[in-house]
Amino acid sequence: MKKKLLTLLLGTSLVMGLAACGGGNDTSKEKNNGGGTETASAGEGQKIYDQKCSSCHGGDLKGAVGPDLTKVGATYSKDEIADIIKNGKTGDKGVMPPGMATGDDVDKVAEWLAGKK
Repeated sequence: MKKKLLTLLLGTSLVMGLAACGGGNDTSKEKNNGGGTETASAGEGQKIYDQKCSSCHGGDLKGAVGPDLTKVGATYSKDEIADIIKNGKTGDKGVMPPGMATGDDVDKVAEWLAGKK
């Protein structure tokens, strides 16, 4: 009985772990999470966002642990967004830690997010 329960528990853990780590490689060109404009650098900004930001802000920008970013460009300028990414921010949805992206990545993500209005 214990062996069956342990096997079931480990199997379930494995499936859940793989589901959480699995990311789709959606190569659809129609994908533009949250609207805004789509440029060559926007594609890079979205890619960086997907890698570094989506775990808190959601792959659809609608927020998860972090706030909704679908219209962040209507509230903040590119420079303000870059400052938040570099230096972090405390808000009603928790804390954005500083340094989540660095160098050119900050500007690419900030430019992409600034287009979300």
